[in-house]
Parts: sequence; structure tokens; C-alpha cells
Amino acid sequence: MAPAPTGPLDEPVRTALRGAHAHLAEGVGSAVRYRPDVAPFLAEPRVAAEWADVATLVGPGHDTVVPAFGTLAPTGLEIGWVLPGVQMVGDAVEGRPYPDLVRLGPADVPAMRALVARTRPGPFGPRTVEMGTYLGVVDDGELVAMAGERLHPPGYTEISAVCTDAAYRGRGLGTRLVLAVAAGIRDRGEVPFLHAAADNVTAIRLYDELGFRVRARPDFVALTVPSTTPARTSPAHT
Repeated sequence: MAPAPTGPLDEPVRTALRGAHAHLAEGVGSAVRYRPDVAPFLAEPRVAAEWADVATLVGPGHDTVVPAFGTLAPTGLEIGWVLPGVQMVGDAVEGRPYPDLVRLGPADVPAMRALVARTRPGPFGPRTVEMGTYLGVVDDGELVAMAGERLHPPGYTEISAVCTDAAYRGRGLGTRLVLAVAAGIRDRGEVPFLHAAADNVTAIRLYDELGFRVRARPDFVALTVPSTTPARTSPAHT
């Protein structure tokens, strides 16, 4: 199980869903996660008994992803892939606005998802855009780079979906986007942070150069509820 949390970044999914993103949450008992069309993330269970609530919430035959800051021992669920990651905090990152960037919204979701499919920065669902501000670079009517806000624990906002089409790499677009998103976060009096795959040394080097520091090393763990798991009758809540 996870160590006792010392702040919102130790359980960023739970603290976001119990705060700024409560309208995007669904839960059973103590278990809480994002609605699946928003993001695949489940709050890391605090106690072993919470796994029964998780199985009911996720449902037989379905899966979820847990950013795990401790060692998971999921009762009644199957562990799929495990992606080692890093959590980086931008205490010293002030950000910089770039007026030529385009603010993206629901009408841009098809283009955003097409860019994600080409560049694979991480999960991006039909309603991920509702998690915060997303900015993009548009060239000749085509979205070629973007970044935006995802998890929103108290006092912090995560920068996510940083991606650039292969034909436009090497132009500093990712740096501009990260700094622009960070500027908006700082304007609200919050601190930017982000997650990256531990083996993505290129991205980690960039974030380090921009002023982010490694704070923790969570694993992103895919879990599946077996199809034979009986659902309980515990009522769901949002």
C-alpha cells in the first residue's frame, strides 16, 4: 500500500477528484476515479479493504490505471503493464506566455486525438480537454503541437499531453508550450508539475533544463477486474 501521504502530490488523483475535479469523478465507497471518457486514472487505495470498492467501481472485464507511490497489492484484480515514471515539480518555473498559441476546446478534440495517436504522449480521451487549459500550434489549418493541464490537486496543476508532430520537431515548440501552460498555472498562484516515463530521457532532460526537479518516482500500473468477479450491490456515487 502507499506510504502515508504528506501532501497533495503524494496522491494527486485522489486530491484532485476530491477538490477541483470533483465534477469529473465517480466512486464507490472509498474508491474514486476519473470518469473513463475523461482519464483512465484511479486514486491509489489507502487501505487493503478499498480494493473491493475498486472492483465494483471499475466493473468485471474492465481496466484502470493507478499512479502508484507505494507497492500495490491489489486484491481480486490482475496487474497488467507497469510503467516506471517520475514526478517533477516546477517550483522555480515561472513560465512565459506566447500570444501566437491557440487555445483549444471541445471543437478541437478530433484534431487533438489525431495528434495524440501520431505522437503517443499518453492517454487522451473524448473529455480530457475538460480537465483544464490546452494550448496548441496550428500550421496551415493543422494542429501540429500541443500541451495542457491534467491533474489538479490543491495548489498544483499538472502539465500533460506535451506532443509535437514528427515533421515539426526540433523547433522548440514543446518548450514554448510547456512554458505557456506553466505561465497560466502561475497566474492562478499555483505550482506546475508533471509526470514522465522514467525512460524518456529526452523529455526529462528538457524539463530539467526548464527548471523542473524530480520529486518522486511513481509507477503507473494497469489493473483489470477479472470477468468472473461478481459485482457488489454497493451504490455508486459521484
